[in-house]
Amino acid sequence: MKEFSIKPVAEIKNGYNEKFGVPRQSGLAPEVTSEIIFLKEFSDENLIRDIEQYSHLWLVWGFTENNGEWSPTVRPPKLGGNKRVGVFATRSPFRPNSLGLSVVKLEKVKATTKGKVLVVSGADLVNGTPIFDIKPYLPYVDSIPDAKGGFSEEFKDDILNVNIPEAIKNSLQSEDIAEITAILSLNPKPQYQDDEERIYGLSYKNFEVKFKCNEKEITVIEIE
Repeated sequence: MKEFSIKPVAEIKNGYNEKFGVPRQSGLAPEVTSEIIFLKEFSDENLIRDIEQYSHLWLVWGFTENNGEWSPTVRPPKLGGNKRVGVFATRSPFRPNSLGLSVVKLEKVKATTKGKVLVVSGADLVNGTPIFDIKPYLPYVDSIPDAKGGFSEEFKDDILNVNIPEAIKNSLQSEDIAEITAILSLNPKPQYQDDEERIYGLSYKNFEVKFKCNEKEITVIEIE
């Protein structure tokens, strides 16, 4: 069998400073925008000619926040970390080749002094993640309305209310409030932890967000 080697064509830039808080799937936090910055070798604008014709793009990228180890079975967080399922039956980052696949919305193509940049929304990638390929999303073949979603189906509406005190809101820009709210509403805490008095910390952009969580609501304690 032929061996393949791949190298990054771009990297993503956004406010996700760490894995904790990144949406578990793409498209869940459309309020958050990212920039796809092409590496010098791939900065030729011909590579993205007519890409504006598409509303969404597939990103093929690499998991950089794991240690490279993998197992035939994993414990999905959404199942409380107690049940093992096959790694190929999940989107776990701990995979044989550590490759991720995400769909993002193309907001615009921005001209910069270093070439064209793709501005996208809904990404689930940590800041600095390498991108190996970009492909257009084609609705007529990529969307299958009657497809089954496995165990993930029961969690698709798992959205929490987010309570940010007015005193904290007044110190933030409306855009930052919207982004932080969207991220927290997805309940970033580990599913197996249920201590309602525990204070969690989340790093986003230049903010340190501290919050508590119960079954229905996230309460922000402090944003530094």
